[in-house]
Amino acid sequence: MKEMTLEHIAQACRGTYVGDPAKQQTEVAGVTIDSREAGEGCLFIPIKGARADGHDFIPQVIDKGAAAVLSEKELSDCAAPYIRVASSEQALKDIAEYYRSCLTIPIVGITGSVGKTSTKEMIASVLSQKYCVLKTKGNFNNEIGLPLTLLRIRGEHQAAVVEMGISDFGEMHRLAKMARPDICVITNIGICHLENLKTRDGILQAKSEIFDYLKPEGHIVLNGEDDKLSTIEEVSGICPVFYGFRQGESDIGKQIYADQVENCGLKGVKAQIHTPKGTIAVHIPIPGEHNVYNAMAAAGVGLCLGMGLSEIQAGIEHAETIGGRSNLMEIGDMIVIDDCYNANPVSMRASLDVLAYGLGRKVAVLGDMGELGENEKHLHYGVGEYAASKQVDAIFCAGALSGEMAKGATEAGAKQVFHFETREEMVAHLLGYLQKGDTVLVKASHFMEFPKVVEEIKNRFDK
Repeated sequence: MKEMTLEHIAQACRGTYVGDPAKQQTEVAGVTIDSREAGEGCLFIPIKGARADGHDFIPQVIDKGAAAVLSEKELSDCAAPYIRVASSEQALKDIAEYYRSCLTIPIVGITGSVGKTSTKEMIASVLSQKYCVLKTKGNFNNEIGLPLTLLRIRGEHQAAVVEMGISDFGEMHRLAKMARPDICVITNIGICHLENLKTRDGILQAKSEIFDYLKPEGHIVLNGEDDKLSTIEEVSGICPVFYGFRQGESDIGKQIYADQVENCGLKGVKAQIHTPKGTIAVHIPIPGEHNVYNAMAAAGVGLCLGMGLSEIQAGIEHAETIGGRSNLMEIGDMIVIDDCYNANPVSMRASLDVLAYGLGRKVAVLGDMGELGENEKHLHYGVGEYAASKQVDAIFCAGALSGEMAKGATEAGAKQVFHFETREEMVAHLLGYLQKGDTVLVKASHFMEFPKVVEEIKNRFDK
């Protein structure tokens, strides 16, 4: 890693180097907090977790050939150099911030209440038509995940697309300080993390911290249909690029807009995307009209980085889903929409929209949503009402809060609604209900462990 000598690392994290002075110019090959991933020449940063303390694995990673380790403790008889720090977590952030300052590639920072990951995937797909792109893996979007993502950037990378997730004030400021984005993308201002941020205006304020370290020559790409985002006129002299659906001839505020949308069911969506550089006809190979928003955001980023319309079109049309995010699976003679990575009221509705495109019986398998604050019961009830409005044939719910979801669906007229206190009870009844030709949506917040539901369906029907 260029510029990442042990001397520079110690300076960056205000640590004290301990070991052979001659090795201070050693350049580390990579940075990890996972002892299982440690290898020859790496820097290991031990993090104290709820169940384990990374310091306990220092001898193991040194045996694997680590160039050095960080430590909050004094190490006796250490077989490799180490850097003594007050906080490993803060040191990780400081090192990532320093490393970012050594990079010259453009970095796209993405935030928003809903759609961060799918938008990240679409943007990365578009940029990959011209650049070698590094993107956030999985849910590495917080104050531990983001620095690790930045530290994965290597000499071959020509652009990076990083996801930035928060739940409280000040977090985005710290993330932006590390990432120093060249392009900021905000997908929407929804109703996630109300426990700390209280209102949508609070969410807008917290998300807007992404602009705190935007490069002076940078760009801002915003969803122009969001009533909160559309109020942003300029940031430090930078005027946003807005995207959205065409509302009419008087709607001239969106530089990028879509029309002629054709829903192709589970085969995706077709649309015309209009930009200041011209119009492209795209077939987005992912179901759900909400993916048109992702495609418009990606077009905006591509144009900011000087890409041609044909490159942008190709990137949109080669976009793929990722595991646990509206991932379509053929199991036996059923289609399972595996969307159990996480859930909130907006993403629940979007997934139910996708389910509505399915053939055969449409079965919604839903679980509790977390971090919704004092209105959590009302928000679960609303999702149940929405599921009923989509003419879903059966709704299976698991979890304490999902009782409100079942109640909302029943009172809105849904005929087959089943609620169970636990996931295990629900699965036992679900497997007996499913049959050939069904389209099944599986979705809940991560703590509900709904990937196990998908696995049970596979075990029963994937013969």
